[in-house]
Amino acid sequence: MKITVIGGTGLIGSQLVTRLRDAGHEVVAASLSTGVDLLKGTGLDEALEGAETVVNVTNSPTFDEASPEFFRTTMGHLLAAGERAGVRHQVILSIVGVDQVPQLDYYRAKTLQEELLRNGPTPYSIVRATQFFEFMDAVMSWTADDDTVRLPSTRVQPIATAEVVEALADVTTGAPLGGVLDVAGPDVLPLDELGRLTLAARKDPRRVVVDEQAGMFGVVEGDALVAGPGARLAPTHYRDWLESAL
Repeated sequence: MKITVIGGTGLIGSQLVTRLRDAGHEVVAASLSTGVDLLKGTGLDEALEGAETVVNVTNSPTFDEASPEFFRTTMGHLLAAGERAGVRHQVILSIVGVDQVPQLDYYRAKTLQEELLRNGPTPYSIVRATQFFEFMDAVMSWTADDDTVRLPSTRVQPIATAEVVEALADVTTGAPLGGVLDVAGPDVLPLDELGRLTLAARKDPRRVVVDEQAGMFGVVEGDALVAGPGARLAPTHYRDWLESAL
């Protein structure tokens, strides 16, 4: 199968390209560095030529009020190019609970991306993942100083990127879902507890202080970021991943 991965040189995309190639597929890794500008629409026709499936794992360059227009424009270009190329399956990577947190500009933008895909001309699949293990350092950095890390007690169900990639690869090489697959890690934990586990594993002396207004996830209520029934649960626990990453 010939597959084009848009965003194929990023954290998720590069792993997905490798996994698909190892499985024997012909894969095009498309990104700005390979001459494909999704925002301008340039290079898409060449990147999609002969492709049966396209996977879009790109991110908006900002998480603010500009992000909806980014996804509106890029999805318009990609769907049109896919139709011209005869693509039979469009796949995007989204976020668990994305439609339950309208307070966040980026989540509204990703919800718009999903809507555009659903209403597009091509059979589709949406893979929604929970927060990545690999992003915990960034989350803590938003509200940290020399002595403390402020985090809300928002419940999350984090997952390793390698296991997101595994689910994406399975969906990409299968029949279009015409819907959504949630993928998540095995454990539901408060974000502040994840922070404590991370600092302890790294022997970082800072302490975590619960602040329900801190950071991007302070606005999230209830279990919006927890996978629902029918989710595909990955096996790796955050504690084990931390130990292996040291």
